[in-house]
Amino acid sequence: MATNRPERLYFTENDEADELLAREPLALLIGFVLDQQVPVQKAFSSPLVLRSRLGGLDAHAIAQMDPAELERVFRERPALHRFPGSMAARTRELCATLADDYDGDPERIWADAPDAGELERRLLALPGIGPMKANTLISVLAKRFGVRPPGWEERVPGHPTLGDVDSTEALLSYQAQKRAYKAARRAEAAASQTESPSHH
Repeated sequence: MATNRPERLYFTENDEADELLAREPLALLIGFVLDQQVPVQKAFSSPLVLRSRLGGLDAHAIAQMDPAELERVFRERPALHRFPGSMAARTRELCATLADDYDGDPERIWADAPDAGELERRLLALPGIGPMKANTLISVLAKRFGVRPPGWEERVPGHPTLGDVDSTEALLSYQAQKRAYKAARRAEAAASQTESPSHH
């Protein structure tokens, strides 16, 4: 499937990290694994830091690392995540899956997927990628890389995702919308608790 690789993805406000995400599929996937309970910029700039600490990003090499050593690399200051231990383990599991199923080449996940259903199934089989991240990844691949297997439109969320981020301004706008959405959800949850009849 033809990919139209962008020069960068505007996820980090750091040119070098943004360029790495566009060039290295493994960096993009690791960013998605780390994208929870930390700002988007932190999650997606960490693959660049990881690459500099390891001397490269290679799924086979990371999969074969001693877990304690990889955790040490994640904990080194500045730590790569709020939860460096569990995220080091998750990253290692991701790389092991890529090494076993795709000979260490993550691009194969989407390069030869016959349709969006199969692409979604492959993404969901990766450690650290749940339904929401899988659909966001399909959105990023379709809108930023031109990877559009049949049926991709049905898999792309209706609300703004990282797939719609094509500039630093768009990133900040996306984050503001996400915060507003979460705040609205919290307010709804609180309101529904106060409205439920109390039992005496």
